[in-house]
Amino acid sequence: MNSTNPKTYESVPARKVAFLGLGVMGFPMAGHLALAGHDVVVYNRSAAKAQAWTGEFRGAAAPTPREASAGRDLVFCCVGNDEDLRSVVLGEGGAFAGMKQGAVLVDHTTASANVARELHAEAARRGLQFVDAPVSGGQAGAQNGLLTVMCGGDAAAFEAARPVAMAFSRAFTLLGPAGSGQLAKMVNQIAIAGLVQGLSEAIAFGQRAGLDMVQVLEVIGKGAAQSWQMDNRGKTMIQGQFDFGFAVDWMRKDLGLCLEEAKRNGARLPVTALVDQFYADVQASGGRRRDTSSLIQRLR
Repeated sequence: MNSTNPKTYESVPARKVAFLGLGVMGFPMAGHLALAGHDVVVYNRSAAKAQAWTGEFRGAAAPTPREASAGRDLVFCCVGNDEDLRSVVLGEGGAFAGMKQGAVLVDHTTASANVARELHAEAARRGLQFVDAPVSGGQAGAQNGLLTVMCGGDAAAFEAARPVAMAFSRAFTLLGPAGSGQLAKMVNQIAIAGLVQGLSEAIAFGQRAGLDMVQVLEVIGKGAAQSWQMDNRGKTMIQGQFDFGFAVDWMRKDLGLCLEEAKRNGARLPVTALVDQFYADVQASGGRRRDTSSLIQRLR
């Protein structure tokens, strides 16, 4: 957790919660729930990560999603993709099998809108509730408890989850029925893809022109070109530093979801498709785990 930017937690009644998936996002998100005073049980595919979490925060670990979710009011989840999500939610050892009637599962995985609708329907069949709630803000947002969360689902489930989820969020917003959160995250990633490519071209152009690009970004960052990417990644792009942040592999996974959904709904994404192929070039050159701002390396 980032002690230099302490999180102020809303005063809400303590709830019994579970958190499934303790990756770079889930580990600190579950930590904020514990620090906010909630009774937390965690599950991770690697038991060692769950043990590390219980060594740092107050809470317990369970050996299966089903056991972690038993008797919990809310179950939060943050895993890798559609199949990972199904593996921890469905089946004999999955969360749905252990959850009590009326409990809410809030999924923070960036996944497809189809799997969100599928799990929402299955939850309803079992007398449970499901909210798809992908996040934006990256690892730093998770560590600082300042994620932006885009939600899809029923209003009652959303309202039950919101006060608790604010432990790791700066905004937690319902955008429509099941799948709407995932669709909103696709909008987010489409916007970012084009922006990072534009910023990469601008910096590479300025460097070729012999400009002091640190100074240039300080100037144009006060005008219409300003963006989060420029503020947080501009200097590191100039310096060629990419060993942090949101990995290229993850971005390609997300853009794949965008392009697949666009085939279904008829949207045209020519720039997104092009940038996706540029990221494929970065992967091929050994940059799979580099930050997404490493897109600039194609231009040098």
